[in-house]
Amino acid sequence: MRDSIRPRSAKRERSNLIMKAYILFLTVFSAIPLLNAQSLQELLRQAEAGNPKIQAYQLRYAVAGEKAGEASSLPDTEFGAGLFVSEPETRTGAQKARFSVRQMLPWFGTITARENYANAMAEAEFEELSLVRRQLALEVAGGYYELSANKAQEKVLEETIVLLNTYEEQAITAVEVGKASAVDVLRIQIRKNELQERLQVLKQQYLAREASLNNLLNRDIRTEIHTMELPPIPPEEPGPADGELTMHPELLKYDKLYEGVRQAELLNRKESAPNLGVGLDYVPVQERAGMNFSDNGKDILMPMVSVTVPIFNSTYASRTRQNTLRQQELEAMKKERENDLKSRLESAIAARNVARIQYMTQLANLEQAGHAEQILIRNYETGTVDFNDVLDIQELQLNFRMKMIAAQRAYYSQAAMINYILGL
Repeated sequence: MRDSIRPRSAKRERSNLIMKAYILFLTVFSAIPLLNAQSLQELLRQAEAGNPKIQAYQLRYAVAGEKAGEASSLPDTEFGAGLFVSEPETRTGAQKARFSVRQMLPWFGTITARENYANAMAEAEFEELSLVRRQLALEVAGGYYELSANKAQEKVLEETIVLLNTYEEQAITAVEVGKASAVDVLRIQIRKNELQERLQVLKQQYLAREASLNNLLNRDIRTEIHTMELPPIPPEEPGPADGELTMHPELLKYDKLYEGVRQAELLNRKESAPNLGVGLDYVPVQERAGMNFSDNGKDILMPMVSVTVPIFNSTYASRTRQNTLRQQELEAMKKERENDLKSRLESAIAARNVARIQYMTQLANLEQAGHAEQILIRNYETGTVDFNDVLDIQELQLNFRMKMIAAQRAYYSQAAMINYILGL
């Protein structure tokens, strides 16, 4: 291994022209997908409209809303008819048959209590729908950031491979003038092969992640998704996260369920009251032959009123105890979910801060590596560059750029988690 190389000026100029042409090509080529790039908000709208899970929960909410109409109905009206096998004789004639109609009426306010209970349960279903929507937005955002990071890493690898092509030409030139060894060329080619492998792996991972995101959008898994580039991470947060944890659907759902249990208890008290019933009996009477008096053959019409009294009301007392225990259970479950959300929020904020620290560190490292690269370039112009140093700096720059992209993905994924928790 020699300490320095000095390629011929013609070869050097050709390499510089190749590098400039590639940079121009890369600039134009990378701008083309951005013309068709899809924003995260656009994908979120598509997911909201087409995701089957969202549609299922919308139907559940619609069913729950229909139960309010069911609750306002009265008990079935009872109709009866009977034919006397042995006709009873009365003073006015023989009774031929009996027809009756009965209608039970719940205690005053029972129907309203049922409607309130049904509406409360529908509100709980609505919060469940809101929760599913927020979870879907989190999944779509996570998948979108993964695709963006994946595409950015592909771009870095492609740029590095082209740079290695330039190094390879320079090494070949140096070999021709006896200033480098063929081992230098082979080392660069091996490095290119490794990067080509990583690039192909990333492309396969992109296809898998793209299919997963398309599934969330409920469309063909082969539909191409053009993502926008991940923006740089700000050096500092613009301000503290603003949002109310108490407004999270996971917690509001328990509030609505608690209200549903309260309405269930009010309904239970109404149902424990007596029920009223009204009815009407009609008995046709046959006229007595050979008799002439005013009520001969007069039909019988008899209005009826009935009352059902729950004398043995242990069922309603048991429901009251169950409702009390259910309310206590919901309070405990809400507290557990609230504590879990607080922990997840703190973890997400900490992870986002860690991602920013990592990004800034790699940014500083990349800047320092750039200075080292400039020194090597100046040495290259004076003929004192070592290909080992060139490859080492190139590998450092590649690692720093890949880590920066990973930090960007982690930062915005954690920001999405914070938005999910706080509803920003």
